[in-house]
Amino acid sequence: MCVLGLIGVMATSAQAQSDAVQRTPHGDPDISGMFTFRTITPLERPSQFADQETLDAETAAAFEASERTRQNRDLFDPESGAPSAGYQSRAEGGVLSYNEFWYERGIELTSDKRTSLITDPAEGRLPWKEEAREARAVRRLNLRNGFADHYTDRSLADRCLLGFNSGPPMTSGAYNNNVLIVQTPGYVTIFNEMVHNVRIIPLDGSEHGGVRQWVGDSRGYWDGDTLVIETINFRGETAARGSSADTHLIERFRRLDLDTVAYEFTFTDENNFTRPWTALMPLRRTEGPLFEYACHEGNIGMHGIMAGARQLNTQKVESIR
Repeated sequence: MCVLGLIGVMATSAQAQSDAVQRTPHGDPDISGMFTFRTITPLERPSQFADQETLDAETAAAFEASERTRQNRDLFDPESGAPSAGYQSRAEGGVLSYNEFWYERGIELTSDKRTSLITDPAEGRLPWKEEAREARAVRRLNLRNGFADHYTDRSLADRCLLGFNSGPPMTSGAYNNNVLIVQTPGYVTIFNEMVHNVRIIPLDGSEHGGVRQWVGDSRGYWDGDTLVIETINFRGETAARGSSADTHLIERFRRLDLDTVAYEFTFTDENNFTRPWTALMPLRRTEGPLFEYACHEGNIGMHGIMAGARQLNTQKVESIR
């Protein structure tokens, strides 16, 4: 339903091509290529647009400009580590962890000017269970405060196990929003640049395996011209918000035109959400190559986090005495 809605909005270029669906040499609809999924459209709808599913051109341009300024790390106050309207000097060599040079976030909304990638629920917000929302807030506070009794207390991103944006499902992030889709007879491979994550998905109708994996166990099939991928048996949480070992994910890929694939996913996790939710974003063709995201290479971040947490624990003990 949501894919059809996007097709209706984005169909101008698609209508220019022939009625024949592009196909691979082995006969499947062709969704292959290298794509970017970066966009300034947030996953959840901002509160100022509570009743607006899309924006007119003038409002969209103003929002895009304000977001580019708000997120610009060269305009962050290095003392407070936060955006500052009055801070205008650009720090040479870096601001906080990275300066703006290293970011590759989106600079504009999706072409239909939607205010959220979430299309269902209609309000464009994640349908959190209240207890799950509170638990997530506590965990995020602990992560920001350097809490780590054990390395497993840290996020999968800190541990370089999964990409920040690759999920699954994929969602636009701050950088490395690139993916390569390769099709061969009986398989499709989804290769995310972030942390160099590869998912090899059989299309042969085989049953799901019983081994739990960080990216889950995926099986795909064609529903007309749409590739549908079902993923279950996650080992635990993924990079996706509100995920757990019980997450059930359905992803849909459909070619819209030579340069665009519609990517839609429906996310179900009864541990954290009151209902399933669906998001939709375009994959837009981009030039390669993919770069190796060698997250572990020369990375002493986890050592520093754990050492800092031990030092923090010592300080707490001393303060009690």
